[in-house]
Amino acid sequence: MNQELDYAEMLEIPVSTVNVVKKKSFFKRKPKTESQPQTEELKERVVESVNERVGAFVYAEDVSDPPKPEKVKKERTFFKERSGRVLLYEAVAIGLIAVAIFVTNIFMPNSAINNLLGAFTTTSKEVSEPSYNEFTLAPVVSELSDAEVAVSESGVLSFTAKGSVYPVCNGTVSKVYEQDGLYTVEIAHTCKFTSVVTGLTNVYNELGTKVASNIPVGYSDGENEVHVTMYDDGNLLNCFTLTNAVPVWKS
Repeated sequence: MNQELDYAEMLEIPVSTVNVVKKKSFFKRKPKTESQPQTEELKERVVESVNERVGAFVYAEDVSDPPKPEKVKKERTFFKERSGRVLLYEAVAIGLIAVAIFVTNIFMPNSAINNLLGAFTTTSKEVSEPSYNEFTLAPVVSELSDAEVAVSESGVLSFTAKGSVYPVCNGTVSKVYEQDGLYTVEIAHTCKFTSVVTGLTNVYNELGTKVASNIPVGYSDGENEVHVTMYDDGNLLNCFTLTNAVPVWKS
């Protein structure tokens, strides 16, 4: 018994009962009715003594037992239920958004959400531009100029005179280069519709500059012939005539 108590004290484990073995005495033997209360009293004294020396007030099973499986199962079940609720909320939100889009498509086709969605679905769609014959053409020389402008059957405007040269309509300078002392200017009016002015003595605009039909792009000293041509997707246009030196599309 002493060894068990010493071991319990060493581990600091409180005890609740002990086994007490009382050696038989050769000299005196008490009746059973008297020894039983003494044995119980001795057990209680021993338990109290051990617990006082250990100084613990908790049961050993609360300290040494591992977490019970039931608690782990409950925690796992809680997380499963929580994730299930989150998925349910997400599904409901997606459903509401789909219904809102459907309703706006029917009753409000020009709403902001439809315009936003349309921007994603038309990324590959080309931006529509006006055709060349939708532009109003302007004269390539000033109204005060005495230059005689002619047009060939192939669609080449030409004149020889001293003065400023104007673009046929608004656009952006896409090319500028010089050859044999004379300059050539290419103007992009759309992605396909362009015009080219050759035979200029001076150029007033740099590459990438926006130009207007009422502002000259260059100057001719009258020594060389100036040519103005128009193209649609690289094809020379001749579907226009001159009315008082003003090019007009043929109907």
